[in-house]
Amino acid sequence: MAAPVISHTGEVPQKIVKGKSKEPVWLGGAAASMAACFTHPLDQTKYRMQVRPYRVSLVRAVHAFAVRDGIPSLWNGLSGSILRQSTYSTTRFALYELFSNKLLSIAPSNNGRLSSQGTVVCAGLAGGVAGLVGNPAEIVLVRMCADGARPSSERYNYRNLVDAFIRIRREDGLGAYFRGLGPNIVRSILMNVSQIATYAETKKLLTRRFGFGDDIKTHVYASLVAGTVATTMCAPADVLKSRLQNASGVTGNEVSILRYIFETSKKEGPDFLMRGWTPAWLRLAPSTVLTFVFMEKLKSLFV
Repeated sequence: MAAPVISHTGEVPQKIVKGKSKEPVWLGGAAASMAACFTHPLDQTKYRMQVRPYRVSLVRAVHAFAVRDGIPSLWNGLSGSILRQSTYSTTRFALYELFSNKLLSIAPSNNGRLSSQGTVVCAGLAGGVAGLVGNPAEIVLVRMCADGARPSSERYNYRNLVDAFIRIRREDGLGAYFRGLGPNIVRSILMNVSQIATYAETKKLLTRRFGFGDDIKTHVYASLVAGTVATTMCAPADVLKSRLQNASGVTGNEVSILRYIFETSKKEGPDFLMRGWTPAWLRLAPSTVLTFVFMEKLKSLFV
């Protein structure tokens, strides 16, 4: 018997239309890319705050960049964000569905629903692979977004995605595409587990214990909880990833992560690992809501 098709929350849909039960592999990436178009200014600000050696408030950062470069500049690097979602999110959602279906076919339980442990395992594996697949695009995204926070003489000034990929290969070598790979994979695992598992458990709690319906209000509440947990868990790895990926030359390969944490903590304080938390949360929470809403809309068209 074929394994039932499940959703991103780990549950079997109540109704499956014959002949249209399988989700397209691109669905998750498309939904995440659509969400990125709305949340990119906060994503850009997050990266800029993470690479700066000093603290600055979110409002002051957004205002300063908008005044200096113009409001449209807040969407600089959007193509990198879409590329990143097209690789990273496509992989993590598609593999999570694949792993979940395989696990249910081997050990079906909970009336066709994944257990909490099964959700964590499948989400973690999918997130780890997605972190590897999406790392080159992440390098481009971080550099394009963080460029505005660098001194004018030190900016990369990439013209577009193609120019960025060519120059990174020419100026920093092939290994630059995988700089910060360790923190990125850790962050990706934490993100997928905390986001998917927290969303699924919160939604289950709201609908079963508090009588909420499976509607947009429940999705928003569950997404806000998932976004908060995911932002907090991923913050340290996210900061390290951004700083290593934004580094030019061989700097990012010469210093071990532990040594970097130790030396930077002495200069900036250990709380540097949580820098950019506010814009990260403000981006991730609505991004989670928008991604899931867009996924449901796309499912109604293609599934």
